[in-house]
Amino acid sequence: MKDHHPPVAALVLAAGGGSRLGGRPKALLPYRGRPLVEHAVAVVRAGGCEDVTVVLGAARERVRAGTELPGCRLIDNPLWESGMGSSLRAGLQALPAGLAAVLVMLVDTPGVTPQAVARLLAAHRAGAELAAAGYDGRRGHPVLVGARHFAEAAAGATGDAGARALLAAHPDELVLVECGDVAVPDDLDTPADLARWTAG
Repeated sequence: MKDHHPPVAALVLAAGGGSRLGGRPKALLPYRGRPLVEHAVAVVRAGGCEDVTVVLGAARERVRAGTELPGCRLIDNPLWESGMGSSLRAGLQALPAGLAAVLVMLVDTPGVTPQAVARLLAAHRAGAELAAAGYDGRRGHPVLVGARHFAEAAAGATGDAGARALLAAHPDELVLVECGDVAVPDDLDTPADLARWTAG
């Protein structure tokens, strides 16, 4: 039976330039035989998000030419070097009207799984307007933001903070969804990280 609730979209932030990886754009890093951005999109779709927006920045033309992202809304963030906050703002501004919420996924968290995404969507269906994956009780990614918080999320997204200011402003509303049994929160920032993830 068709679900008539407003949809939850996914917003994949994939603009990073990989400064600690010798300037290799994170979206194009190889993971399990495909670019990391393709993996991230596959994860959010498998977890239940049909509408996917991807924010590009570093080497965006190479990313567009070198990846297969059918059906995704591709947004360019010319201010990507100022930090993740600008990518979150650009992505939120590009979302279609009528959404119930957005799930924010970072391209450099390959250990996030469809099961983690699905748990956050389930928390939203149960009433959560702000939710984050938890790992042994510590907040991590992805993060889910209800539509009524979009403007505040964009206003507070500066530097590399992303949604941190929004979540800090509403501690009583934030639902921490434990995902430590199905996902790994570590990001991919250094050559050692890349070696560890690609070896796995």
